[in-house]
Amino acid sequence: MPRDFKLPDLGEGVAEGEIVKWLVHEGDSVSEDQPMVEVMTDKATVQIPSPMTGKVGKIVAKEGQVAKVGDVLVTLDDGGSSSTKTDVAQKVPSNIQTATSIGSATQPAQAAPRPTGIGIVATPATRKLARDLGVNIESVAGSGPGGRITDDDVRKATGAQRTAAPVSQQATGQSLGQQQKQVQVQAAASPAPMPQISQALTAPVVKAGQAEERIPIHGIRRRIAEKMSKSLHTAAQVTHVDEVDYTQLIGLREKLKPLAEQQGVKLTFMPFIMQAAVACLKEFPYFNSSIDEERQEIILKHYYNIGFATDTPNGLIVPVVKDVDKKSILQIARELADLSEKARTGRIALDEIQGGTFTVTNIGTLGGLISTPIINIPEVAILGIQKIQKRPVVRENEIVIRDISFISLSFDHRVVDGADAARFATRLISILENPGLFTLGGVRFN
Repeated sequence: MPRDFKLPDLGEGVAEGEIVKWLVHEGDSVSEDQPMVEVMTDKATVQIPSPMTGKVGKIVAKEGQVAKVGDVLVTLDDGGSSSTKTDVAQKVPSNIQTATSIGSATQPAQAAPRPTGIGIVATPATRKLARDLGVNIESVAGSGPGGRITDDDVRKATGAQRTAAPVSQQATGQSLGQQQKQVQVQAAASPAPMPQISQALTAPVVKAGQAEERIPIHGIRRRIAEKMSKSLHTAAQVTHVDEVDYTQLIGLREKLKPLAEQQGVKLTFMPFIMQAAVACLKEFPYFNSSIDEERQEIILKHYYNIGFATDTPNGLIVPVVKDVDKKSILQIARELADLSEKARTGRIALDEIQGGTFTVTNIGTLGGLISTPIINIPEVAILGIQKIQKRPVVRENEIVIRDISFISLSFDHRVVDGADAARFATRLISILENPGLFTLGGVRFN
């Protein structure tokens, strides 16, 4: 039976995506959760899995085409006898509730079995939530439109499956830890349905003697171009520049590096800069905000998710370290290394590049004295870190050699004023130049 497969809701307000590359061809056999197509959203390039086992029919959305959520991408055939084309999601049982009885000894009822060949309808974020919570998404009843499984469905199923767990463990003789380890191994061995950033860009082939060549602007390069243009045409951007003396911070880092290495962590300056930035964001909250254009309101964020621009073979990607204010220097360093590696190798997940409230871009590793970074909208500010180098400076009427670098704070003048930017930068500098303030501010190393 032919079924239409439509571009699913990928979350985070994503309304459309560009078809970058089909991983299957018309007539190919596909299994449920097999990566089927690469789609570039304004967040990242993701691989969307097949919702069912069957054969690929007609590929409707061609490579390079921009499809909106709900547009048909491809038809899939589950081998049924009916010739009527249907939507995959329409056949999924909907509004099935998990029955519970207070004080009853009976097990909670699970979702009704899905018809053969019918796939699970759930966003990538919901699938990841299920994996993180150890929930078998196959057994979750979907209460959303068309039987879509929501985050709440997964969370409700967590309690149900935990109740059923002792019976399963008694029958198999496995401990909960053994079961979790087995699930992790199986997940690593099978194709993951969670969309991941893929290797979207390839080096152009240059023909000998060719005076010019034309390279299509698509994939991640198109998204970068669109987002940067939108940022410059939306925000009233201004850049404030100042300089930092890193000499004392370099000394502190050198003392802590061996402790970090003992735990397998490479300690860079970025964790210190992130924590210093968070201290400033708490003191100057409008730098940790966004604008609701429709309602003309400023949204102050009381959580601190710091993005960091990462240069990858596929272009610029901005992973996000969540809740930086709640983490130690060592925890941040570990996450930075992990997210950077995922970004460079194309394995980073959507939720790991979403939800940022403020961004830091370290241009200094590549050289240069001063830059004017473009705001990562909908955020209202971005901090640029430049190259650290030894320079002669005047301290107490004497010329001394210190480790100096410039910082560039680009901000949206619709939200904050230049005076506040100067105060923000001054406060940031005072923290970075006096590492003792990290301790006074309650900053933990591990």
